[in-house]
Amino acid sequence: MEASKTQCLGFLLFLVGILQCKAGVRYTFVVDETPYKRLCSTKNILTVNGQFPGPTLYVHKGDTIIVDVYNKAKYNITIHWHGVKQPRFPWSDGPEYITQCPIQPGGKFSQKVIFSTEEGTLWWHAHSDWSRATVHGAIVIYPKKGSSYPFRKPDAEVPIILDTFKLRVEQGKTYLLRLINAAMQDLLFFSIANHSLTVVATDASYTKPLTRDIITISPGQTIDVLLEANQNPDHYHMAGRVYSSALGVAYDNTTTTAVVEYSGNYTPTSPPPLPQLPYYNDTSASVNFTGSLRSLASEEHPIDVPVNITNHFIFTISINSFPCPNNSCAGPNGTRLAASVNNISFTTPSIDILQAYYYGINGVFGTRLPNFPPYIFNFTADILPLDLETPERGTEVKVLKYNSTVELVFQGTNLMAGGTDHPMHLHGYSFYVVGWGLGNYDIKKDPLTYNLVDPPLQNTIAVPKNGWAAIRFRADNPGVWFMHCHIERHLTWGMDTAFIVRNGVPPNTHLLSPPPDMPPC
Repeated sequence: MEASKTQCLGFLLFLVGILQCKAGVRYTFVVDETPYKRLCSTKNILTVNGQFPGPTLYVHKGDTIIVDVYNKAKYNITIHWHGVKQPRFPWSDGPEYITQCPIQPGGKFSQKVIFSTEEGTLWWHAHSDWSRATVHGAIVIYPKKGSSYPFRKPDAEVPIILDTFKLRVEQGKTYLLRLINAAMQDLLFFSIANHSLTVVATDASYTKPLTRDIITISPGQTIDVLLEANQNPDHYHMAGRVYSSALGVAYDNTTTTAVVEYSGNYTPTSPPPLPQLPYYNDTSASVNFTGSLRSLASEEHPIDVPVNITNHFIFTISINSFPCPNNSCAGPNGTRLAASVNNISFTTPSIDILQAYYYGINGVFGTRLPNFPPYIFNFTADILPLDLETPERGTEVKVLKYNSTVELVFQGTNLMAGGTDHPMHLHGYSFYVVGWGLGNYDIKKDPLTYNLVDPPLQNTIAVPKNGWAAIRFRADNPGVWFMHCHIERHLTWGMDTAFIVRNGVPPNTHLLSPPPDMPPC
């Protein structure tokens, strides 16, 4: 494979092979600084096992593995297994000060990773500060041994990274591309010149085949697509471009490219053709793709959409600001930028919420996150009153009874003129995306349009700019589970909360005990 000269948007592309499936029982992750050269410049970056991206984990559906994480860096670290439900065992989930205190320099934590219903592509990444920029890698979950994909077996598979390698293909063969958006801030459009892509899974859940020329993928999301090498032998560009809908916010306007190179003897077109990607703020192109996804919903891969809902929530997700003394901060009018869920900007505690919940430690978190927006206004209006921009601060969570059913509507707002897409991610669960729309959610009309037949099952949903998305799930995984925007600055600013799911009655519905080597606070 040859390196291609291109900018990096943090977008990983994997073509991972059945023949490379070697699911291990135990892995070792050593976190340390490593010299890394990019665009003729070398600097130290945080890596796992000296690799960027980090090592790919290969498992089968239902496996349990142990990952021994050694922190040899100068900074605290945690590792999160994005999209892995970790049934009854949030202790290894990884978000800093939510389910654990960080692994301190020189420390070690043996993390049990329990796979259950997931099948397809997920990923792991750091979940402390902004370390996930370089500390991340793929997770490939094959079907159970003796089972197969619900689509034709791909012909050949080689792991590649979009921004560093060419992809060599043979005419007439089919390739499984495992797409992971590991970017810190950016939704991306992705396409391959003169080729269509067929989506077969998202967030480790199979979908009905969806053939498109352009894919939209949000930070944190994974999408599995089939590429048929059915064109004349030549070189073709694959490309990724930022989708950025926020007004006045700087974004990376470069186009990440790599080359699909057919085997054989021919004179390639120079330069290779580029795909036609949507304009950077084309909201219609983004939501039309996301809104077209459907669960496979087959006999072998059934779905179970909650119908009788016991908990109805509407959460506004907003960009906000806090005043600073003498208007001394760098935000608008000297303020400090913030973010919130239902007008509460999340404050990270000094010990983890899971430990406080399990041991009954008072004063670490509260349970007063509102079920509905505390202020009702035209959430998506072009101009909004300034007094709505300042949220409350708090470490507030939502408590759920075991096996209760939840419908949660995320409502975007245009506060601070900050209307943009928000990829909301829930730990410990996948959820059904039963509806979405632009503008303000209508509690009477919009539920009538819900898809309760074959909605996609995801762990991350991009709530559209100044729009809404409705999800449903059953609270059958006891523990503490983080929920946050996967745009890193929004998470840092406070667009986060957590669900505490209480134990059920039988012992097999109880939160499991913590491991003996939990990192100290």
